[in-house]
Amino acid sequence: MALVGYEIEKQRITGKIHEIQTQLSGASAAGGVANSEAVPNKRPLSAAARKRMAAAQRKRWAEHRNRLAAGKA
Repeated sequence: MALVGYEIEKQRITGKIHEIQTQLSGASAAGGVANSEAVPNKRPLSAAARKRMAAAQRKRWAEHRNRLAAGKA
């Protein structure tokens, strides 16, 4: 019996999520899906940019691990 209550709650939450997504996309509630032109495309990153980002992230993780090691010592 409790499962039925959870299913109803899940449907209610799913409906609310759909309403919020519709509002965020700029479409009207009756209009359905927003125009695909309204969503901007992501700019591709160059290989050099991805390498710089990866190096910076490795540096951040190394600093994080060093702080954890210093805290345990």
